[in-house]
Amino acid sequence: MGMTALHVAVLMGGFSSERPVSLSSGAACADALERLGHTVDRLDAGRDLAAKLTARSYDLAFNALHGQWGEDGTVQGVLETLELPYTHSGVLASALAMDKARARMIFAQCGLPIARGQMASRADVIAGRVMEPPFVVKPNAEGSSVGVLIVRPGDNGALAELESDAWAFGDEVLIEQFVPGRELSVAVLDGRPLGVVEIIPNTDWYDFEAKYSDGGSTHEIPAKVPAEIYEQAMQIAARAHLVLGCRGVSRADIRFDEEGELSGGKPGLYLLEVNTQPGMTPTSLVPEVAAHAGQSFDDLIAWMVEDASCAR
Repeated sequence: MGMTALHVAVLMGGFSSERPVSLSSGAACADALERLGHTVDRLDAGRDLAAKLTARSYDLAFNALHGQWGEDGTVQGVLETLELPYTHSGVLASALAMDKARARMIFAQCGLPIARGQMASRADVIAGRVMEPPFVVKPNAEGSSVGVLIVRPGDNGALAELESDAWAFGDEVLIEQFVPGRELSVAVLDGRPLGVVEIIPNTDWYDFEAKYSDGGSTHEIPAKVPAEIYEQAMQIAARAHLVLGCRGVSRADIRFDEEGELSGGKPGLYLLEVNTQPGMTPTSLVPEVAAHAGQSFDDLIAWMVEDASCAR
């Protein structure tokens, strides 16, 4: 391929709730980098990461971390300080995308469609002082559906979980109106939408289990939705990537209210969030959409290496 062989540090693992997913992403990306002829060190990224990165001479960091610390601008700040080029989004875009409430403010300001929502205390949610069910409770800064609860009319199970001492996601949560319908996801590469996939969960909804277990969900590529909805989803994802200032690859998760239950019968799309560090295993959504668009997993990784930079 005429590519210069580089010494690449693959950052994986970490200590967020998404550690297992990151280890899978990191292994797949490291294997691809080796196939491409690069020298690869697989670094389980802990709090000693800066020391690990300065102990040897690296050309770039391939960031395969997910969740807090790896995806929220913190690791990106370490890499900027070390002046080590890295893949995916920079400090600000990473921090904004991970903070769902602030990302929603930007989306709303830019005219992107979002569901009705608000930040609320756990106590207010448990006491029924927020909005009429069905609604969704989300930790403000977790990914991969970790800690997400759906509160349905007359169902106290989710509220009991929220009230439990085992709740580990803080006292402030994001409450969003539940959007009925279908789950779409759009892969974006360098600001360009690659395609729309529909995730058809084999569980009640697209939870952590459906995302990461074999047979947990079916991915329909391209999504079988009307052409204008497909195009609209692509435009929403590209615009969301742009307004947050993302670079490299990102993935926008969107709900399609097919029956128009939330808007008086008019079918509509609702942007849920942008992932700046989407899963990068061969069965992950972004590589699958890229493959459908004619870009192999190794081609995708090669492009991400070329795109790596600092301060952007």
